[in-house]
Amino acid sequence: MKTKKLIFTLLISSLLICLILSCGGKKFIEQSIPPPGTQYIIGPEDVLKINVWNEPELSLSVPVRTDGKISLPLIHDILVVNLTPLELKEELTKRFAEYVENPTVSVIIEQINSLKIFVVGNVNNPGVFDVKREVNFLQAISLAGGFTEWAKKRKIQIFRNHKGVEKVIKVNYNKISSGKHPELNIPLQPGDTIVVP
Repeated sequence: MKTKKLIFTLLISSLLICLILSCGGKKFIEQSIPPPGTQYIIGPEDVLKINVWNEPELSLSVPVRTDGKISLPLIHDILVVNLTPLELKEELTKRFAEYVENPTVSVIIEQINSLKIFVVGNVNNPGVFDVKREVNFLQAISLAGGFTEWAKKRKIQIFRNHKGVEKVIKVNYNKISSGKHPELNIPLQPGDTIVVP
């Protein structure tokens, strides 16, 4: 009886250790890459649809100028580049609250014109790719014609400038292509540069 209890205790302990280790691994992945579902980042030349409920004169489509700003009634110019639609919605809600009681604001990306992706290094067709929709890592590699025979697929880096801060995201193509880690096939953001050594 004591032997059975001991075996049961050891099994439970082993399971707990495995759970702790797997959670730790997940945490490391989330620190290495953006979490799934990261929102689109607004860029120059995008067209935004701003809606303020029950305020038709404040609801309109506006292009993002090359200086990164849009112009709206009442609040005039506002810098929107490098914000997500949610962040812009929150900022507009604060600004419109000075003129409208309890404004309900929505922000929709009507046209994506700023999503330029750069792929350099050991790919068959390196260059700048002007895409009209969000693309993920694998799609960008496909646009660049795939890898050359010398490509180091485990040591790929994505350089990303977010709000003035340069970040480097390490990508292991072999893990993604195995199908075991689909979460590593991250969506790209405007201005991302993929470097294939």
